[in-house]
Amino acid sequence: MARIRSSPHYRDGVFQNPEGPTRLRPRGSARDLAKTYLDKETRSRRTPHGTPPVHSTTLADLARPPASGLRLTWMGHSSVLVEIDGHRVLFDPVWGERCSPFPFAGPKRLHPAPLPLAALGPVDVVVISHDHYDHLDLPTVKALAGTDTLFAVPLGVGAHLEHWGVSADRLRELDWHEATAVGGLTLTATPARHFCGRGLRNTQHTLWASWVVAGEEHRVYHSGDTGYFDGFKDIGAAHGPFDATMIQIGAYSDLWPDIHMTPQEGTRAHLDLQGGRPGGVLLPIHWGTFNLAPHAWAEPGEWTRDAAEEVGQPVAFPRPGEPFEPAGECPSDTWWRAVSAPIAHPWRRPEVADAPPVHREEVDLAGER
Repeated sequence: MARIRSSPHYRDGVFQNPEGPTRLRPRGSARDLAKTYLDKETRSRRTPHGTPPVHSTTLADLARPPASGLRLTWMGHSSVLVEIDGHRVLFDPVWGERCSPFPFAGPKRLHPAPLPLAALGPVDVVVISHDHYDHLDLPTVKALAGTDTLFAVPLGVGAHLEHWGVSADRLRELDWHEATAVGGLTLTATPARHFCGRGLRNTQHTLWASWVVAGEEHRVYHSGDTGYFDGFKDIGAAHGPFDATMIQIGAYSDLWPDIHMTPQEGTRAHLDLQGGRPGGVLLPIHWGTFNLAPHAWAEPGEWTRDAAEEVGQPVAFPRPGEPFEPAGECPSDTWWRAVSAPIAHPWRRPEVADAPPVHREEVDLAGER
């Protein structure tokens, strides 16, 4: 608490977001929120029609070292294994069946984990972005507590881990703009526009963060959860450009526009991080694994694909568990279409302003009439 109270980002008893006050509660009434979630038409589109495909040879693929020195493996949602310059970094690992305080209720996984956590092998450092259940998972942390891995976490989050059996000497607890060295890597906690809390009473006593990991040859960025803000430009200027960014593009809604990004905002954030121009590889995260928002399940993938293509930005769309190297060929298969219901929007926005409208019932998975 002494470090928390002395933080320049902690005022009036709570941590503060960059760029002023942030709406943390959904807009509108509880009735409006319930109507949005219970709508029969949209509800059926929020989950896949079948089990999303998972890469089948993850374990064998990870047994081979990355040829370029940098390899990313998206495990689903915001969980990513990054092999960078001879080290292994695991971001926001969630191997539990539900992102919830209850084992019997709450959002359940829509696809299995690509491989058992124990099969992942040694990890040099686990990086946590914030303490929400879909990023800080109790069963996963307890399993990792029995290993030798270090944990890099935002200020205040270390108390959760100590309570769950992680010794204090294995914690690197950082405020924004603070850095720590792990082997040959430098990990820096950078700002994000979000919030914290694991209960009904949100005390804002733990910080949320995005992260920069820099090795001898490569550097990557993980956004955690965040709304769009101008701070991406500052992070890019101080730490970029990046070989790869992992950017949150799912669980957005007009009901909470300040704390999550749309696919268009996520693409814009990547460009900001790269100095305003296309570069590196964008890996979309925070989608496909849990049903957390009113939008269609496949919408984040499709709209990110469109937004990135329109600005000429390389983007990777691996199946969960499919490793790829940013220096090589990026996976680009639209794998989600095989299990997605039609959505209420065409896959690609009309490029001509006076193009004839596409009616909702006329849109299918190929974007054809």
